[in-house]
Amino acid sequence: MNIRSLTRGDGVVIGAAVLLFIASFLDIFSIDGASSGASIPSAWSSGPLLLGVVLAGLIGAALVVVSHGLPQVPKIVGLDLGQFGVAFTVFAAWSALGNVFDPMGGVDNVGSASDAGVSAGTGLILAFIATLIMAAGAIATPLVPALQAALVPAPKPAAPQPYGAQPPGGYGYPGAQQPGQAFGGQPQQAQAFGGQPSQPQQAPTPQPQPPAGDFSPFWFAVPVPRPLFAEDGSQTPIAELAPGTWYLAVEQRGANLVAQTQDGRRGVLQDTSGIQRG
Repeated sequence: MNIRSLTRGDGVVIGAAVLLFIASFLDIFSIDGASSGASIPSAWSSGPLLLGVVLAGLIGAALVVVSHGLPQVPKIVGLDLGQFGVAFTVFAAWSALGNVFDPMGGVDNVGSASDAGVSAGTGLILAFIATLIMAAGAIATPLVPALQAALVPAPKPAAPQPYGAQPPGGYGYPGAQQPGQAFGGQPQQAQAFGGQPSQPQQAPTPQPQPPAGDFSPFWFAVPVPRPLFAEDGSQTPIAELAPGTWYLAVEQRGANLVAQTQDGRRGVLQDTSGIQRG
């Protein structure tokens, strides 16, 4: 799972899930006149509330987040995990709303909750707020651009060497000055003891270098997941670029970029709008 693929909307869903888990340990009833030491159950003591609100909400949040972190989202009966997660969060919010209006459930058949001074407790109210935020975040993320931004920003990469360039000159590198070589000239031949110095050799004429291209490779990141297509022009994606990860652009073809992934695969990025250059 790539954590850098998570968005701000996923952060909202995760925060709501944490709030729901905390609310599950708080009182689900508020009883008028009850002493501070009275034992009032939590959601973990109520089967319908535990299954219909707490576990449904936590499972839904997990499915939404995992579906965005996987490179290939599995599908069940034609629906991916994220869609199942959204459905779970909506169901949890709907169930929580019903429990807030009727905290005692079937007990109302033998008496009125209002007559008994029973109302929704802190845990029940917080559970409803948490599931409502969770469902709203899961539904709004694909629709609101601000929620599609990366949750964890990628570190700024160092400036890359020009594509195909050699390391800077130094001992052992091509073009480096070797020991015994005069600065700007050729090495002198050995002089015999007492002999005449040899004639200096004529420096070779420097060869003209081919002009450098206008394109220089650069690092970039995409704002939303985008497919990377094969270089042969086929429309079959070979990889998916995830937000929050830096990729190297090695060539430009018109409005498209040839990008290289971390595992060395190369492909064509056709949608370059909104990319962040490193």
